[in-house]
Amino acid sequence: MLAAGAGHRALAVQILATAGVYYGGARLGLLQELVRGQVTPLWPPTGIALTALLLFGPRVWPGIALGAFLVNVSLGPSFLVVCAIVAGNTLGPLLAHRLLRRVDFHTRMDRLRDAVSLVGLGALTGMLVSATVGSGVLVLSGALTGANFWPTWAVWWTGDAMGVLVVTPVLLLLSTLRWPPRGRFRPYRWAEGVLLGVCTFAVTEFAVSSSMNLLFLVSPCLIWAAFRFERAGAAPCALLVSTVAIVAAAEGSGPFAHHDLFTNMVTLQAFNGITALTALLLAAVVTERSTTHRQIQQVVAQLTEALARLEPGRAGEQWPPPRHTEQGDGDG
Repeated sequence: MLAAGAGHRALAVQILATAGVYYGGARLGLLQELVRGQVTPLWPPTGIALTALLLFGPRVWPGIALGAFLVNVSLGPSFLVVCAIVAGNTLGPLLAHRLLRRVDFHTRMDRLRDAVSLVGLGALTGMLVSATVGSGVLVLSGALTGANFWPTWAVWWTGDAMGVLVVTPVLLLLSTLRWPPRGRFRPYRWAEGVLLGVCTFAVTEFAVSSSMNLLFLVSPCLIWAAFRFERAGAAPCALLVSTVAIVAAAEGSGPFAHHDLFTNMVTLQAFNGITALTALLLAAVVTERSTTHRQIQQVVAQLTEALARLEPGRAGEQWPPPRHTEQGDGDG
């Protein structure tokens, strides 16, 4: 009984925490709304919801629904429309979670297949539900005209997808962070990480402030982050770059100036998508390569130790032994 009660309390805490973080992420996302006060180019709650499902399991879905309801209750034109939007916002992450579990997704994202699965199944496929339901009910309720369905759907879908691509990797990273043990703290690595963050912000700010299209200048920073810090550097850098670009697009500055909403959305989401894909996929490739290298070293060490136990007298000899060329005695 005590164990069951403790389990219920833990579940309640997880549900309430999910709802609270979801609501906070939504309020941040709404600061850059572009369509009807509730559709944004980056919707952090989808990334938060998917992360909660991956870490705690499907049983925390009431927290997602509660957070979505608290956000939309003051935005929707009617109670029924709000309930439909809440259902879409809950079903989208649930579908993404289901698809990721079917392909044995690792929350450590230490394989290339994990990054590809998060992009293809978690972001692009799973978020079709929330975008379709949300845009559809707005049109059916009369809040949007039929001609605005596809533009709204595009912004909704890409905003949800970017929330998964940009926010979920950072939150999964934070869930695995541990303070380095004593003796393994390396100040120069922390100094390099700070320098990377400063350079990434400065380069991105310069790129989005220039009247010329210089967004490609951020690519070296993403490559630096992926090769030197793997996911620990790539995920935060992608989030930083996307956030700066979204603010610039909302303000209509730099390469986003003097263009209509559709043009700016295409430019922004193409840039954010390429940024997230470059960071995640490259970091996954580097991590997978490093893991394979460590596994090979462990196998070699185990084989060497096994040979040393079999032949104690040859423990100090080189392994594998050098090859010797056999020579005849000359006389046949």
